[in-house]
Amino acid sequence: MISDSDNASISKPDLSVNVGGIRMKNPVTTASGTFGFGPEYAPYIDLNRLGAIVVKGTTLEPRAGNPTPRLVETPAGVLNSIGLQNPGVEHFIDEALPYLAGFDVPVIVNISGDTLEDYAGLAARLSRAGGVAGLEVNISCPNVKKGGMQFGGDPAMAAEVTRAVKENSELPVVVKLSPNVTSIAAVAEKVAEAGADAISLINTLLGMSVDIKTRRPILGNTMGGLSGPAVRPVAVRMVWQVYQAVKLPIIGMGGIATAADALEFILAGATAVAIGTANFVNPRATIDVLEGIEKYLSENGVGDIKELIGAAHG
Repeated sequence: MISDSDNASISKPDLSVNVGGIRMKNPVTTASGTFGFGPEYAPYIDLNRLGAIVVKGTTLEPRAGNPTPRLVETPAGVLNSIGLQNPGVEHFIDEALPYLAGFDVPVIVNISGDTLEDYAGLAARLSRAGGVAGLEVNISCPNVKKGGMQFGGDPAMAAEVTRAVKENSELPVVVKLSPNVTSIAAVAEKVAEAGADAISLINTLLGMSVDIKTRRPILGNTMGGLSGPAVRPVAVRMVWQVYQAVKLPIIGMGGIATAADALEFILAGATAVAIGTANFVNPRATIDVLEGIEKYLSENGVGDIKELIGAAHG
């Protein structure tokens, strides 16, 4: 016989997770670059319900981004070449952080730079700002001429960036890896050795599209990053490989649009999941995924989401 207490535990599973020191009430967060700084989606969802918010990539100085066009739809996703357009860290601290402080949700700031000094400076500045739960170190953007994938494609450089950030901040450091490498596990091992507290993956896959009428590349930057459902099997494979390579929590992302997609990542080894391109199609995608995960756990008698992390490895 199932007692009342048993029913309560099944109907309300524990969704909380800890990502390298960032305590999240549930495993659902946002993918940087797709969610702005929060106000863009507040009319559609209650931001308090998210496990965390990973905000748009931030640099020391404002960036205008790449020339247009910057976005191309593909049969199962999008190609983008935004080029880290953002108002700079001081604007973020003055305008976005006070707004986000009004919500009960950890804020993870995605940081990018051209040099090691840029990353170190951002880490130090954001650590002093208050209201930041963690840093996501972007060493994987394929759409900038300096920094980005140049760091993420070289395991030794990836480790150097990680050390520079760790030496200038006491905040938890999540390093975001690029799929555009020969061995993502090798990069993960190096950033783990350098002190990373967690890893997120994957960033976008380098791609391009050509207009057959003009016979020219469509994107103003020629090449861009592919995201959306098309990349999901690649991302799940890489989460699986990194889970086997390092003992760090993973934020998995890449084409997640439904709870089933998210559970696939968690079973492969992700502690948390980030929703990206799906936000453009369905502004409620994060909440739909969250509610779907909770329903799955309840229907399958799983009392704690942590029971599923890496469960596919046997």
